[in-house]
Amino acid sequence: MKFIIDNIFLIAIALLSGGALIVHTMRGIGAKVTALQATQLINQGKTLVLDVRSTEDFAAGHIRDAKNIPLKELKGRIAELEKFKARPVIVVCNKGLQSTKATSMLKKEGFGEAVSLLGGMDEWQSQSLPLAK
Repeated sequence: MKFIIDNIFLIAIALLSGGALIVHTMRGIGAKVTALQATQLINQGKTLVLDVRSTEDFAAGHIRDAKNIPLKELKGRIAELEKFKARPVIVVCNKGLQSTKATSMLKKEGFGEAVSLLGGMDEWQSQSLPLAK
């Protein structure tokens, strides 16, 4: 008991930082979809697939009907996507890391249904899903 009283501030800081980490992790969970979920959304129609990889990677193979805007250009070209604000947007990159950043950027701009493809194109290809060239 004496330990807790003597270190109450350290314990409070540890609990607060742990809570913040849990909240941050939980907030990102809803912003991702698996390849199966993405396929279902695409098949329902009216879904934009936004590929944030480089133009070279995009040309090598991409999800059918995907729009390519590299991540480094996204902030300046977000106006091109205005008509998709109310629709689901699936953001794709190579491994799912850059798409998470892009999804966050889109959500700040009002794209409430923006999600990231979990595992990116690596996961898409590992499940032998179709690519367009």
